[in-house]
Amino acid sequence: MDMLIGGKHITSDDFEEVKNPYDGEVIDTVPIAHRQTADLAITEANKAKESLQEMSAFKVSNKLYGVCEKLKDNREDFAELLTKEVGKPINESLVELDRSIETLKLAAEEAKRIYGESVPLDAGLNGKGFFAFTQRVPLGVVAAITPFNYPLNLTIHKIAPAIACKNTVIIKPPTEAPLAVMKFAEILNEEFPDGVVNTVTGYGSEVGNYLVESPNIDKISFTGSVTTGLMISQKAGMKKVTLELGGNDPLIVLKDADIDKAVKGVINGAFLNAGQVCMGVKRIIVEDEIVGEFTEKLVKETEKLIMGNPLDKETTLGTLISEKAAIQVEETINNAVNSGAKILTGGNRNGAFYEATVIDNVTSDMDLVVSETFGPVAPIIHVNSLDEAIGVANDTEYGLQAGVFTSDYASAMRCAQEIEAGTVFVNKQSTFRTDNMPFGGFKNSGVGKEGIKYAVNEMTKTKLIGLNLR
Repeated sequence: MDMLIGGKHITSDDFEEVKNPYDGEVIDTVPIAHRQTADLAITEANKAKESLQEMSAFKVSNKLYGVCEKLKDNREDFAELLTKEVGKPINESLVELDRSIETLKLAAEEAKRIYGESVPLDAGLNGKGFFAFTQRVPLGVVAAITPFNYPLNLTIHKIAPAIACKNTVIIKPPTEAPLAVMKFAEILNEEFPDGVVNTVTGYGSEVGNYLVESPNIDKISFTGSVTTGLMISQKAGMKKVTLELGGNDPLIVLKDADIDKAVKGVINGAFLNAGQVCMGVKRIIVEDEIVGEFTEKLVKETEKLIMGNPLDKETTLGTLISEKAAIQVEETINNAVNSGAKILTGGNRNGAFYEATVIDNVTSDMDLVVSETFGPVAPIIHVNSLDEAIGVANDTEYGLQAGVFTSDYASAMRCAQEIEAGTVFVNKQSTFRTDNMPFGGFKNSGVGKEGIKYAVNEMTKTKLIGLNLR
């Protein structure tokens, strides 16, 4: 599959195979871009700014609705492609398509309500006789650098609001799973002028660094690792950045919680997409009084998950993105066991598969819960009080989302106020997200917010216009 730059299909002398992590089958090949290709994409995106900004908000909105309808018409094909390149179960890929369609609808709606406001200059010294108002204007060119775990939906969360407020975009799709994103860019290009949407497939840091450092790009929107995010923040210069850098999300289960609901929350939160979710449940913090009943029920429900061919609708646990990723999870869990943790169920790897694993007797200093473990593992940490639970929850460099299960709203409000995270859910796991809510964390989980309305604010700048009426 070729790159799309300025409405044309661009290839390269170098190619990379995209393989299905389930069976190793080569799905397709993509060209490997270099600095010259990235430079061409930047040139074309800047040339296309005028044609997009001349469109009315009404027209931009209608075209986004048109893209939405085309994606809906091709829902099953896109879901199958996602499953093949990512290894997630087909039912999860269909959910990603439904969320992607919803995100496009939200962007189409938001395109028509990018408001300014009147500013009472006469409230300030010498402001009498002025009439002033603000406008939200596009930044120019937005570069979106996206990850493999939800490649389509997370790309749309970046480029749909960018286009809604009339920015052109350059997409660097994930190297492990670029195909659905590149296919989607073709649909966008059918609706919008050439150069509004461009794709550049880079391997390694060459293309990414070039996009980040270019003075002809106005914003970088990145989802990925803390290490790369810190590099972007240092190299981006004066351009705006939104960085979603993952999480180490806690789920607190207090002694008065509905244990069955909490167990369901862990199953949905720790094992979704084989645990490869930035806001997945990564640490389960349980009060001692109920830990026995909780772990017994969690093990029973975990063992009901079906690991198998991701294209089979009965499968509920797919592969990790690669065998290398599965080996890394295996090593992390084995290290925890060697330090005193106990596997209650799971703990075995087969190629890119890793079993859904519940592991008990985990302590906060184990790498399993110090770093973000991107795999299907539910680590249980014992605590003896609400104070200790909140302390453990905050004992991390991350602060994306969190959840607490309790029937006591005083405890719930303490958690909501004291846990250092961008979102805290009560009686819901951290993986919950609607596509219109503000999404983004504290600490090393990043800066800026996604969620269509909030992303539009991040992708525009405020201009004041003042009229002297005297």
